[in-house]
Amino acid sequence: MLRPLYKAAQVSELDRRTIAGGIDGFALMQRAASSAWHCFRSRWPQARSLTVVCGHGNNGGDGHVLAALAMQSGLKVQRITLKPLDELSGSAARAAELATSAGVGCDEWHAGIALTGEVIIDALLGTGLNGAVEGRFKRVIEMINAADRPVLAIDIPSGLVADTGAIPGVAVNAACTVTFIGDKIGLHTGDAPACTGEIDFRSLGVKAQASFDIPPTAWRLDESLLAGAFTPRLRTSHKGTMGHVLVMGGASGLGGAALLACQAAARMGAGKVSLATAPEHITASLVRCPEVMAHGVRGGAEASELPHNADVVVVGPGLGQAAWGQAVLQSALQADAPLVVDADALNLLARQWPDVQRDNWILTPHPGEAARLLGCTVADIQADRPAAVQALQRARGGVVILKGAGSLIAGPAGLAVCPYGNPGMASGGMGDVLSGMLGALIAQRSEVEFSAWLGTMVHALAADRAADQEGERGLLASDLASYARKLINP
Repeated sequence: MLRPLYKAAQVSELDRRTIAGGIDGFALMQRAASSAWHCFRSRWPQARSLTVVCGHGNNGGDGHVLAALAMQSGLKVQRITLKPLDELSGSAARAAELATSAGVGCDEWHAGIALTGEVIIDALLGTGLNGAVEGRFKRVIEMINAADRPVLAIDIPSGLVADTGAIPGVAVNAACTVTFIGDKIGLHTGDAPACTGEIDFRSLGVKAQASFDIPPTAWRLDESLLAGAFTPRLRTSHKGTMGHVLVMGGASGLGGAALLACQAAARMGAGKVSLATAPEHITASLVRCPEVMAHGVRGGAEASELPHNADVVVVGPGLGQAAWGQAVLQSALQADAPLVVDADALNLLARQWPDVQRDNWILTPHPGEAARLLGCTVADIQADRPAAVQALQRARGGVVILKGAGSLIAGPAGLAVCPYGNPGMASGGMGDVLSGMLGALIAQRSEVEFSAWLGTMVHALAADRAADQEGERGLLASDLASYARKLINP
């Protein structure tokens, strides 16, 4: 099941409409605090004390109500506020009064204050943040992180930007984030996976998708899609019905990348896999994967006929940017078949084919390649990954996968986020394997955008399965193929 993701302003509008529809704002705050309290108890059932750090807005109000609930349940509660209670207003003021009436003490934050709870509740800043946290809030966040205790973040870790997943300054490192009404896209990409911990979404009874004029900004992909996509094959299937993938890459000295893509395509079920590579890599390809039909090509003339015999062309792994790579890429671009474009093929597109667009290709840039394609810096890309991938898709057409933590997929159907993957994937060749997987899915007659969704998920989930079995460190790109094969044979 796909989960809808929203921007902060959209969730604020949903909140406003809910209140306008007859639910008191303070009652909604109590629902949120109650949900956060239940999340806390389920995750830390043995905890007997907690520290609640409250800002002065509604996020802080959630914290005050949670403090009251904890006190009423017999826990020892330390409540810290960044603003005198008599200066609060609206629902936040009512929440603070509720906590005081429940017997919860309150200390105004000052440098050197000790955090005494076994668990810290981050109720500092909500989803309205757009820039770096400064001043007292920065010092409080640094203090929370230095305490080396588990943190439950209410709605969003303070310091994280809800619309982009960027941390322009500092952010709370949470073990768990409980978020309300509509899940936020910025919790799932960019810097967010480093600070959100487990994400616990609570709708608070608000049916976000009932507001048809507030469509989701993106969709969070889910593993459940795989079961419906990889159904048993017909008993009459043969290699000709399972598609033909051509991998074009492997310039002199760079043959390994293309071989990784070929092996991944074969393990993902392609009926036939061909390789167009520099002649000196032919022997290695026969040893590595004898099922692959390898062609040694010296330049564009020898490469030009091969794409016309394939159902999909994967171009870029180990391509290089010299004359050989340029000629091979030009041959691929002249083909009518769908393309998967990766690695140096992307760099060559940025340099020599800045205006080429296609509807039937998948571009798979990492942030550096995306920056070259858009003519900006990597910092620009990472500051707003959703905007970057959508801009690139508008400029180039087809489907674009912006790789990284919380990979983003932009296509005609909109924006999707892959929540899977792990730091073990920070090793060479991972992108080459993804390209091969994508090519195999398209070759087996999957629609290009849906192939991008499936391939990104299988790639990330295979890495997760491998890391679960043997750990993240030392995970190799070639380890993924066997785990991917199990995923596509449920």
